[in-house]
Amino acid sequence: MNTASSTGPSALSPDPHPGEVCITCSDMAVAVTVTALLGDGLALVDTGAGPGTEEEVSVALVDAGVGHTVLVHAGEAIARVEPPGPIQHRSRSS
Repeated sequence: MNTASSTGPSALSPDPHPGEVCITCSDMAVAVTVTALLGDGLALVDTGAGPGTEEEVSVALVDAGVGHTVLVHAGEAIARVEPPGPIQHRSRSS
């Protein structure tokens, strides 16, 4: 039974910024580049914040290799980000 009061802020109110952060912890996923595979589903990634900012993360849930860009949330790679392909221009027929 839900005993939450109907007055005041509610955890059930609509999110004013849906999709921008994790609904569980309000943290964002960050794109990083895999620099080394360490074994046991772990990898070293470059956070892009400058020298000495590499971090160890789990890549157990994604198919990632050195050079791939992955989205990391809470120390876990949750998706591999594909680089955009070349722009395809459609030719006009005369």
